[in-house]
Amino acid sequence: MESLQKKVVFDGETASMVMKELRGSFRSGKTRSYEWRVSQVKALLKMVTDNEKQIIDALLSDLAKPPLETVVYEIGMFKNSCEVILKELKQWMKPEKVKTSISTFPSSAEIVPEPLGVVLVISAWNYPILLSLDPVVGAIAAGNAVVLKPSEIAPATSSLMAKLLAEYMDNSCVRVVEGAVDETSALLDQKWDKIFYTGNGRVGRIVMTAAAKHLTPVVLELGGKCPAVVDSDVNLQVAARRLISGKWGLNNGQACVSPDYVITTKDFAPKLVDSLKTELENFFGKNPLESKDISRIVNHNHFVRVAKLLDDEKVSDKIIHGGEKDESKLRISPTLLLDVPHDSLIMGEEIFGPLLPIITVNKLEESFDLINSRTKPLAAYIFTNNKKLKEQFVKNVSAGGMLVNDIALHLIVPTLPFGGVGDSGTGSYHGRFSFEAFTHKKAVLYRGFGGDASLRYPPYTETKQRVMKALVSGGILSIIGALLGWSSKA
Repeated sequence: MESLQKKVVFDGETASMVMKELRGSFRSGKTRSYEWRVSQVKALLKMVTDNEKQIIDALLSDLAKPPLETVVYEIGMFKNSCEVILKELKQWMKPEKVKTSISTFPSSAEIVPEPLGVVLVISAWNYPILLSLDPVVGAIAAGNAVVLKPSEIAPATSSLMAKLLAEYMDNSCVRVVEGAVDETSALLDQKWDKIFYTGNGRVGRIVMTAAAKHLTPVVLELGGKCPAVVDSDVNLQVAARRLISGKWGLNNGQACVSPDYVITTKDFAPKLVDSLKTELENFFGKNPLESKDISRIVNHNHFVRVAKLLDDEKVSDKIIHGGEKDESKLRISPTLLLDVPHDSLIMGEEIFGPLLPIITVNKLEESFDLINSRTKPLAAYIFTNNKKLKEQFVKNVSAGGMLVNDIALHLIVPTLPFGGVGDSGTGSYHGRFSFEAFTHKKAVLYRGFGGDASLRYPPYTETKQRVMKALVSGGILSIIGALLGWSSKA
């Protein structure tokens, strides 16, 4: 009996077989119909609704994630994605009529959205439900067959998704492959029609290299050091609370859009620090290591990595709040650091944890150059009531997305694309952008057999050349002039 329950090895041969089966399903045309797409979106919606308790428990096991965070940021946001798709999909699928030019008269044209084929979604561990199912539902809405590779770093959630998707979805077109490096490598060796990867830049480079072998397009949702600029003219308590919510209330800083460092003026920094300390204690108590309202560090390796940032001799004397660690429970308390050196470890990489450095400048305008001197972040935030400063920030700072006077909420607006730029990623999704991420916009031009002119056919006379040149330029006066033999220099 035990031998029957042993896990089947997923190697290159198995990956090739899965791809062959999914390719056959896609070529049959079943995924293209509106009815199939809607049925699968509804199945996903039912899946998360029916199994909310199991999802909460899995995330408690993997991350000690507070149930409210799971319900709102994982289940709730995914349900919203499904609802938007169910409401808008029929419109998204319609061909878009476009104008034609006089050079192809008489004719009509349209842009036809068509599915790419068989796609691979490689997910991340920090939001293992949302970051798995959100791209998957986008791929399904676009009419693709899809393989999901969840993160092995969140094993309880990965196992649950494999079980539930096998139960609720059309397994001839939607598969889950669990595993780690070997399984991912076997998948990346296949020729996909698109690869969607969420994670870090190091693995992103591996994914992009593998994709390049097959000329496979990619969406890379990466991260980076997201800055938050804080002006002195703000509602201090609200700003502090929103910073805390966006940092420690988003999986204890283990989120790609969490503020990675704060920039404020030297004069305002003491007030901001005091407010942050007060609100941190209000939210998580005097002993935040025991708080049930804050996630733990995901595993020991990440605990050691974050602790190393904190133990760096360049910043160890810059800690002004927190810094407590409990390795046995994989917990590090919310930590504030003031004026850390720019060449310290904590400023050299994405923190992805509960540490928040505060950098001070003389004038907030100096923050623009400071941010732009680094790789482009996934998100950039500013808290200010100064209209001119807002405009300068939006105009001069490059980031995947921006939010003024809050943190991370731009993610929940389905009419906004979510994605990075430069080192923080390529491509975007959410709402219609998820549909488009897995869709090819096929250009179609329609002509009849009437109106066939001899101009385009040999022999090529000077008159034909003159008229064809005018046709290509598209100007009606030029065409009339060419037909009448007028000189273009006249």
